[in-house]
Amino acid sequence: MTTEHGLLAGKVVLITGASSGIGAAAARVFAAEQATLVLAARRADRLAEVATELRERGAQVVYAPTDVTRPDEVRRVVDLALDTFGRLDSAFNNAGIGGDQNAMHLMDDTVYEQIMETNVRGTWNCLRYEIRAMLENPRGGSIVNNSSVGGLQSIPAAAPYVASKHAVAGLTKAAAAEYADRSIRVNSVAPGTTRSEIIADWFARNPELEPRLHAATPQARTARAEEIAEAAAWLCSDRSSFVTGVVMPVDGGFTMV
Repeated sequence: MTTEHGLLAGKVVLITGASSGIGAAAARVFAAEQATLVLAARRADRLAEVATELRERGAQVVYAPTDVTRPDEVRRVVDLALDTFGRLDSAFNNAGIGGDQNAMHLMDDTVYEQIMETNVRGTWNCLRYEIRAMLENPRGGSIVNNSSVGGLQSIPAAAPYVASKHAVAGLTKAAAAEYADRSIRVNSVAPGTTRSEIIADWFARNPELEPRLHAATPQARTARAEEIAEAAAWLCSDRSSFVTGVVMPVDGGFTMV
């Protein structure tokens, strides 16, 4: 790939939600850092496109369509890593959804249920099976969960999303504390507003939001998905070997103001 000795060279890494947005960007960044990749996402066609692109660029990639809310499917993709490459070294649990913004009293129960099911139960499912695999790995492992600035503070009219991302931050810290002495590190990235298909559509439907968010961000811009992926790659790598239990903002300064 692009460097002789990549940041993730020699590591088998699972990425969920890898068919688009931050997940697809992570697949490209991690491949450039010489990771061996196991990709998972619900959209099989888009997932296959990402895998094919990376293979054509020289990466070693396997993939499986996966709904992280289903434990059997999560177990299957972790088993794919073990059966194909013999171990799992790192994971980026990126799969998640946002949902429409609305006042709490106007939200339908299904909005809450869908967000919590994907963002919290999905992360829970991934952690359990990844940790089981890493406990069998003599080198341990590193897991990175994708939280949000909404996991550090409130976001207007997004109560279920905020609750779910606070839960992801809590799961990160709980797992980090429980497995720190068994060579498994667990951290989280907390992205600010990041350019993706979902965010682009959100801005198109709510054109007043983008300038408001830029005004609230010291760097006065929206992140590129690759910028979030670079932070996740560092946390997955041995360069962050004494870092665990951290929920790291990658937000252009949004949470410091």
